[in-house]
Amino acid sequence: MEIVMVRTLSVVLAVLVLALFMSNAAFAAEKTHEGMVVKAADGKLDMTNKDGSNKHTHEVATDAVITFDGKVIKLDELKEGNFVKVTTNTDDKGKVWATKIEGRAKA
Repeated sequence: MEIVMVRTLSVVLAVLVLALFMSNAAFAAEKTHEGMVVKAADGKLDMTNKDGSNKHTHEVATDAVITFDGKVIKLDELKEGNFVKVTTNTDDKGKVWATKIEGRAKA
């Protein structure tokens, strides 16, 4: 009976360690940054850094959560000059996707 309990405990601990490792790996892939919208349409967000430099593009995941001043909106409702906080995640194939976009009228 004790041997079964020790083996069961060992398996449970191993699963917990693996789950903790996997969750840390998922969080490590998530990144956020802020900037201004240049264009938002057709599944892509063109934006700059806060100071208007470094124009870059994010592909937006089909299930991305997009909000403006706390209200859920569609991607193409974001307008040039809106401030955004973008959260990106890397999928299992190494592709980076915008998974959350939080827009607001002022910085």
